[in-house]
Amino acid sequence: MALVSVVAVNAQNNPKVWPMPAELPSRPAGAKVTVFPYPRAEWVERVKRSNDAAQTQNRTQSIKLVFDGDSITDGWHGGGQKIWQERYVKYGAFNFGIGGDRTENVLWRLSQGQMSSLQPKLVAIMIGTNNIGNSAEDIIDGVTAIVAEYRKLCPDAVILLQAIFPRNEKADHPWRAKIKEVNAAIAKLDDGDKVVFVDFSDKFLQSDGTLGKDIMPDFLHPNANGYQIWADAIQPYIDKYLQ
Repeated sequence: MALVSVVAVNAQNNPKVWPMPAELPSRPAGAKVTVFPYPRAEWVERVKRSNDAAQTQNRTQSIKLVFDGDSITDGWHGGGQKIWQERYVKYGAFNFGIGGDRTENVLWRLSQGQMSSLQPKLVAIMIGTNNIGNSAEDIIDGVTAIVAEYRKLCPDAVILLQAIFPRNEKADHPWRAKIKEVNAAIAKLDDGDKVVFVDFSDKFLQSDGTLGKDIMPDFLHPNANGYQIWADAIQPYIDKYLQ
């Protein structure tokens, strides 16, 4: 597909030119937004760099652990970096998570060869919080499509499907209820074999359901304390499938 230059603005408000498909995909009438692969103008070049890095000579065979998702997963590069170095580097771990991604964006990344030649043993996925404006049904369909695509691309891997983390400070926020509905539905994707669902949402919450700033300062993204909780919660699965 031909490329054109599109001006995007990074976090420091410095303009940068990114390559972008000249013709964006056209979603068929009736197709759900959450399940139709779609790119984001500001990250096409990052996706290419990430894919190229994963395909580096000798690396395709060494990547046994893959993380994918949005900014929360991307945050292993930030607040979770120390834990990442201590626990996951030895498995050749690769983080495909990108801040702001929605289900349709992950599907687009997968359609662009993200997993080409990779043979991970474990793929940890958490996605959907950025689709919170969509209906619960549509979010469920988007997550389901991603799991199906990973199963097709990595048939020998175990998919560790993680529940969407709680967000917003108060337990009675309507988004909390939607997230619980989504999590209850995607939990049924667990087949006891190649797809394993895990929900450790309660570990982030206080007894009254409040989300504390000491774990998620903005009530969405974990800090170092949050990544420690996350890492401890999935460690049994790391041990089981990678040791």
